Amino acid sequence: MSRIGRSPITVPANVTVSVADGVVTVTGPNATMTRILPEGITLSQEGEVLSVDRASEETSQKALHGLTRTLVANMVTGVTTGWTKELEIIGVGYRAAAAGADAIDLALGFSHPVKFTAPAGVTFEVPTPTRVIVKGPDKEVVGQVAASIRKLRKPEPYKGKGVRYLGERVLRKAGKAAK
Repeated sequence: MSRIGRSPITVPANVTVSVADGVVTVTGPNATMTRILPEGITLSQEGEVLSVDRASEETSQKALHGLTRTLVANMVTGVTTGWTKELEIIGVGYRAAAAGADAIDLALGFSHPVKFTAPAGVTFEVPTPTRVIVKGPDKEVVGQVAASIRKLRKPEPYKGKGVRYLGERVLRKAGKAAK
């Protein structure tokens, strides 16, 4: 059996989980999330513990077993505490400014400012002009929004300017060799 798939998911007291017709719904204090379960994967709840089971020993079922368990556990975490990704902006004149809770204005060295609007459920915080915090209940969406912002101006290898994840290490190249 999958080591990840067979580990139980602990459900907090303020979270309710319901499964109907192959769709799992997780409701918590911050959000409500739904996901369709793959064929052959079942979810059962005993008290405050969820367990994910598979129908057969096929390789595809084994892979989906662990994946489904992780996705449901991420849903439980998302509706209780939520997910965050932090980005830092490095470069002279590069900065971010909040334009409401769901949009930011970015100055990234282009001739125009870039306005980035978040999808539903995702919010931005700008504690300093060089740091952006992306928050939301869905781990996939938060990661995709952070990657989209980073894609606007990836860190370049010579000076290291651009948007990067907090703590990301950018490999630097030497410049031109002088003769």
